[in-house]
Amino acid sequence: MKILQLCKKFPYPLKDGESVAVTYLSKALHDLGCELDLLAMNTTKHYILPEDIPTDYDHYNEIVLSDLDNRIKAKDALLNLFTKKSYHVIRYLSKDYTEKLIQLLTTKKYDIIQLETLYLAPYVQVIRTHSNARIVMRAHNVESEIWQRIAANTPRGLKKWYVNLLARRLQKFELDHLNSYDMMVAITERDLQYFRKMSCTIAGHTTPIGLDMSEYESGEWRVESDAMSELSTLTLSTLSLSFIGSLDWMPNLEGLTWFLENVWQHIIEKHPSITLHIAGRNTPDWLQKKALRNVVIHGEVEDAREFITAHPIMIVPLFSGSGMRVKILESMVLARVTMTTTLGLEGIDAQADTEVLIADTAEDFIRQIEYCTDNKEELPKIGKQARHFIEHNFDNKKIAERLLEFYKNNI
Repeated sequence: MKILQLCKKFPYPLKDGESVAVTYLSKALHDLGCELDLLAMNTTKHYILPEDIPTDYDHYNEIVLSDLDNRIKAKDALLNLFTKKSYHVIRYLSKDYTEKLIQLLTTKKYDIIQLETLYLAPYVQVIRTHSNARIVMRAHNVESEIWQRIAANTPRGLKKWYVNLLARRLQKFELDHLNSYDMMVAITERDLQYFRKMSCTIAGHTTPIGLDMSEYESGEWRVESDAMSELSTLTLSTLSLSFIGSLDWMPNLEGLTWFLENVWQHIIEKHPSITLHIAGRNTPDWLQKKALRNVVIHGEVEDAREFITAHPIMIVPLFSGSGMRVKILESMVLARVTMTTTLGLEGIDAQADTEVLIADTAEDFIRQIEYCTDNKEELPKIGKQARHFIEHNFDNKKIAERLLEFYKNNI
């Protein structure tokens, strides 16, 4: 099967959920015999030089990049208020990208054109004009829902009005395009059913983000399934917590700020030696400069797995957003104790208190951290069960096999 993937940024390095989701699935499809090409926007924010693409990033037959300055600009945002268009979407409109897409479609024959996220939807008509390939929307999230949740958590005022406007326009665009594709592939079953309620009638399938289990079974990332000796050693000493995530993504920054303001002070007053380690791309200056007791700001780290394994507990305090959180999967497969909200666990049906710890309020987070400090001997057991859960439910190759079968049945 010949597949062309369209992306709104180049999916490397693997430091965010979208890049992991795109790369792991495409590698698995390649291993299953598919021929893949990639057309990616090379945005100012996530710019990559062609010579910086690793030589082993070789699962694509051809990689085509299209430079795009999609930075948020005050003047453009202001002028957009006098239109009815989604400002989120129009930032990804590109004449150069369109021309390169047409070039690929007229010189090659594809079975599937896979759009990675809603922001590629404006190119559906171009594809219809120049190709007979089946168009797939791989929805990493319900995009409008992310902004609806952000708006709900925004204090009253001008900002709340503006975020609500952005959410409404994005939802209208999402609704208008729901049935313009041939297939809908959602990251979670919950998201797929959400699209159904929004009147999506095309063929649908759930393809969660999977992990390449071979990367966690050899070398330095090997996790012993019986001993968990490293975690046991860590938990005998003073506990440390970790947070990792792109801090230019509003739901991450929103959740972390909430945790620092509502939970952390209560914890260190009772446990003055416990520490919180924060890592993330584009850490804001105010957080870097803020003097927070027992908090270590690492900024962007070179190796996320090394950072995660250095601390027995990872917190994911999310109250907005949609889709799946790759860092939760990675924390669990590395046998860490993961503490997150009900929303953060969407798409990951792990069992509370045995495979993951759930906290939805400040009191919940305080109680769960207290549990960890008082029951250190239980943490290796939770980590071990988390690892087994990921092994059985999020093996990337098995997920790709099911998706490929879905494609074959709908071509």
